[in-house]
Amino acid sequence: MPDSNDYEDQSSLYEAYNELHSLAQELETPFDAPAVLVVGHQTDGKSALVEALMGFQFNHVGGGTKTRRPITLHMKFNPDCHSPLCYLLSDSDPSVSQHKSLLDLQVYIEAENMRLENEPCQFSAKEIIIKVEYKFCPNLTIIDTPGLVAPAPGRKNRALQAQARAVESLVRAKMQHKEFIILCLEDCNDWSNATTRRVVMQIDPELARTVVVSTKLDTKIPQFARASDVEVFLSPPVCVLDGFMLGDSPFFTSVPSGRVGSGHESVYRSNDEFKQAISLREMEDVASLEEKLGRSLSKQERSRIGVSSLRLFLEELLQKRYMDSVPLIIPLLEKEYRSTTRKLNEINQELGTLDEIKLKEKGRAFHDLFLTKLSLLLKGTVVAPPDKFGETLQDERANGGAFIATEGLQFPHKLIPNAGMRLYGGAQYHRAMAEFRFVVGGTKCPPITREEIVNACGVEDIHDGTNYSRTACVIAVAKARDTFEPFLHQLGSRLLHILKRLLPISVYLLQKDGEFLSGHEVFLRRVASAFNNFAESTERSCRDKCMEDLVSTTRYVSWSLHNKNRAGLRQFLDSFGGNEQSVIGGNSLPANISQDSSFSSVPNDKQEIKARTDVKLSHLASAIDSSTNMQTTETRLADLLDSTLWNRRLAPSSERIVYALVQQIFHGIREYFLASVELKFNCFLLMPVVDKLPALLREDLESAFEDNLDNVFDITNLRHSFGQQKRDTEIELRRIQRLKEKFKQIHEQLNSGKRILTP
Repeated sequence: MPDSNDYEDQSSLYEAYNELHSLAQELETPFDAPAVLVVGHQTDGKSALVEALMGFQFNHVGGGTKTRRPITLHMKFNPDCHSPLCYLLSDSDPSVSQHKSLLDLQVYIEAENMRLENEPCQFSAKEIIIKVEYKFCPNLTIIDTPGLVAPAPGRKNRALQAQARAVESLVRAKMQHKEFIILCLEDCNDWSNATTRRVVMQIDPELARTVVVSTKLDTKIPQFARASDVEVFLSPPVCVLDGFMLGDSPFFTSVPSGRVGSGHESVYRSNDEFKQAISLREMEDVASLEEKLGRSLSKQERSRIGVSSLRLFLEELLQKRYMDSVPLIIPLLEKEYRSTTRKLNEINQELGTLDEIKLKEKGRAFHDLFLTKLSLLLKGTVVAPPDKFGETLQDERANGGAFIATEGLQFPHKLIPNAGMRLYGGAQYHRAMAEFRFVVGGTKCPPITREEIVNACGVEDIHDGTNYSRTACVIAVAKARDTFEPFLHQLGSRLLHILKRLLPISVYLLQKDGEFLSGHEVFLRRVASAFNNFAESTERSCRDKCMEDLVSTTRYVSWSLHNKNRAGLRQFLDSFGGNEQSVIGGNSLPANISQDSSFSSVPNDKQEIKARTDVKLSHLASAIDSSTNMQTTETRLADLLDSTLWNRRLAPSSERIVYALVQQIFHGIREYFLASVELKFNCFLLMPVVDKLPALLREDLESAFEDNLDNVFDITNLRHSFGQQKRDTEIELRRIQRLKEKFKQIHEQLNSGKRILTP
């Protein structure tokens, strides 16, 4: 037995680690606080095994999900505690604990399980932390996790499948802590069935920090018919279960059924009886195994049978981890102490600057720094990490809207330069504008139907003939308006998204450079609101200007503006006109000139260049006499008028003329729209961020300062908030200081050669 000094040293070691574990949970600091994490499926006997290791019962044990929050048990051996002494740590402040009876603990845990069962997320990763001192307790920190679930497939089991995913996600997150020893429970008599190990080995593939335990040994022994089956079960071959696990081979445990209590359904009247039943169960298991094997168990085999063997192994293992980790803990606590001290100094500085003059100076300084970061992002920088703040073109389309044509198709993102790069700021703005040019520049005039042409002819206010040039204009401007207006709104939405993204990136840069006003949320929200309002109003104003251009371009056709390829259109109409006139005059002209090429002939080099129509008429005049010429010309003119103005039947020639005119007008509108929109968004959206935003933000800031400074900085709440932060930080600093001194003392004792023994 250890002497009193050894017990005191050991007690201080475990108390220090228990406090360290609580601090790590509260501060979410990665302190290396070793603990045993119990992992298993429902009904594998997790909670029963934890109770057996503790030496008393406290939890709700049975089928179904009985654990919905991990339960951390800081167990401490205390020979003077003849009954368990339990403390429940507060969820809000782990430094505060309340003494609880075993019944109180059971009621609290069951109430938490019921509460979570009725919530959308039925599990919580926040641990229930309990400190226990007892004469049968080992010196261990054990974390009991919710039982894994293996639901049946099928639609009707979706709820259970979702629950299984939630539990596995929680357990996997806990296993990620490298300092935890994983206690992997398996309820099987064939080691090739890796139920819990399947999940554990995803985190710890070599089982290097995993202890494998086969539970419910007393129910498995009768299932073996031959001694060889028992041999394989006790010493599984390397091909099934390799020896890299902690302890080199599995442990085998049995926990007697029955609860402790005074009721008629209780089997044990006290925890002492429960402890004796566990010991008796171990002896019976050893006897049953030896009977099946026909031989006595070796010392090595007996060291793997029973709860007491497992508890001794875990206690020695955890104590070694504790002692090995002591030198590593002290530098971490020193670092946390310096960080907390720096945090306290910053809070004191903030409290010292809560007067009007200093707050105004801080606000103006932040205004200038914020604008500097914005300008830097537009001009180009690599300070902000692209993996955190950059967007690929696919991300940008999903978050800011895509350019979608009237037929609902998107331009393939791979064809856009830098589509796969994660961009932000000016580079992202440039890529979005480049995509707009690609998409709109490649947009073709939508198909034109004969019905649309006929409907567009209508009736003039002075005659009932048709005007195909007017028809072409009506169709072209309608098609252009319907085609390009959506692109205008899509571009505005996309560029506004890119501009608004500058705000969180600028905040990151300010925080990175230590220039952020932490704690002044009201002021920061006002700056953010002013920036977002400016961006929205500027984009809306710019879009309205572009919309005015689009309306004017699709309201009235100016041939000098809309017909960008006039020579090409004229050539088409000339060749078309020659063919059409040949058809019209075919019945009246002499056979020898009906196929004359005069319609496509060119003027004599010596003659003055005349209009093509005059040339054609002069060639006709040279082929026939004047009377025939006059008659033929009049006939041709009458036929032309009949086919265009007086005849409302849509001839193929008329349809082709309309189609050609529409294409030319649409092309002209597209070219003007593209150039105009790009220029206006650069001038009236991008540039105002550079030359107008600073003045507007400063004006908004000064106006707020003159109005009511308390509305800008919320000084009253700030004083209260910083005061509370100061008190919490001072408490935190004292806890870290106390813990640091404890570990330093333990480290000195270890270095002086003083042993810390296991009781």
